Amino acid sequence: MAEHDSDSQAPAPVQSAAADEAPSATRRNLLKAGVAAAAITGFPYVKAADKLVLRYLGTAVNQDKAIAEKFKADTGIEIQYIPVTTDEVTKRAVTAPNSFDLIDTEFFSLKKILPTGNLLAIDTKRIKNADKITTLFTKGEVGGKKVGDQGTAPKKVIFVEGPGSKKFSATPTQFMTLIPTVYNADTLGIRPDLIKRPIDSWKELLNPEFKGKAAILNIPSIGIMDAAMVVEAMGIHKYADKGNMTKAEIDLTIKTLIEAKKAGQFRALWKDFNESVNLMASGEVVIQSMWSPAVTAVRTKGIACTFQPLKEGYRAWAAGFGVPKTVTGKKADGVYEFINWFLDGWAGAYLNRQGYYSAVLDTAKAKMEAYEWAYWMEGKAATQDIKSPNGDLLAKAGSIRDGGSYEQRMGGIACWNAVMDENEYMVKKWNEFVAA
Repeated sequence: MAEHDSDSQAPAPVQSAAADEAPSATRRNLLKAGVAAAAITGFPYVKAADKLVLRYLGTAVNQDKAIAEKFKADTGIEIQYIPVTTDEVTKRAVTAPNSFDLIDTEFFSLKKILPTGNLLAIDTKRIKNADKITTLFTKGEVGGKKVGDQGTAPKKVIFVEGPGSKKFSATPTQFMTLIPTVYNADTLGIRPDLIKRPIDSWKELLNPEFKGKAAILNIPSIGIMDAAMVVEAMGIHKYADKGNMTKAEIDLTIKTLIEAKKAGQFRALWKDFNESVNLMASGEVVIQSMWSPAVTAVRTKGIACTFQPLKEGYRAWAAGFGVPKTVTGKKADGVYEFINWFLDGWAGAYLNRQGYYSAVLDTAKAKMEAYEWAYWMEGKAATQDIKSPNGDLLAKAGSIRDGGSYEQRMGGIACWNAVMDENEYMVKKWNEFVAA
């Protein structure tokens, strides 16, 4: 999702996101119609003659074959994936709303999409489990406590004033922009066997001790937020909003990165999921920006790798389903049916087993084994081996998930992926860092 250069498609299964180029994206690949009333009460079978096909626009990362196959088996409705890059998802939503029936996009893209009027305000009265969507999205809270909302926190953009409105609502309404699908919180990945001491702060990424063995994510909108976490942890500057910097703050952040680069700090600036895995697995890099599924991929090779909780908190990302206003009639019923099915538990359990988090926790829990839920969501030691949906060993009995429970991880968010007001300037300055 991102969580992610979702733009570089990771090989299918072992298992986010970038504005990133898609946080949700490449990571996910790795760990990897009835009438309206009927859509609320259940999942009616569609007659073969209807042959309903839904065109699903999103990044390859989120377009899991197993999800489409299970939905078709349950409902008879076919999902036709349209895989494009994160930026292209936004572009099509703005310029070609007729080219898809369902969009899977990141919450930060909404500031560009909603003003066009191309998105339908989703009527939550048609969403069976709308009232069970996690409070992280609806209130910005986990376990009754507020989480960091710098950047594009979903609660800022999830509600609209009403049907047909192009304005976000600061308070909950009956109408949503996106129904959340997957989300996660990112941090640094480390090789504990090579570092051999505790790591607890983002500032370690620029510690000269790791000169030539550090790496940062080269997707500007995400990489600069990782850099801001470092700058703040080093005590250089306190940002009002890391997800929406001033030009002066962008200059300061990039200057810090360029100085570190010229001093030889970085072994690599990675863009591709697999590249991050290979840098860590080879030991060329011992500390870097990393996505949870990439850490898992290193571990499946039998190599020690930790998704390291840090005292300053996590950078989070989230994606969701949107409906173009051009979709009507049976197609619209089918789209609502898919969204309802997605929140009904099977897909949520499938995503949770890859290290992501699902929008409705209760229904996913009902589709998971008690030991799986205890490991993935409660931060408890695995009572038996933990496997991916494809049967790959992800963690041995006795292991505890990095970052602990859902409340610890998602309750520790410092900022969210975003597109800054000064995005063009930021990208220009980021490119100066890459070229330095």
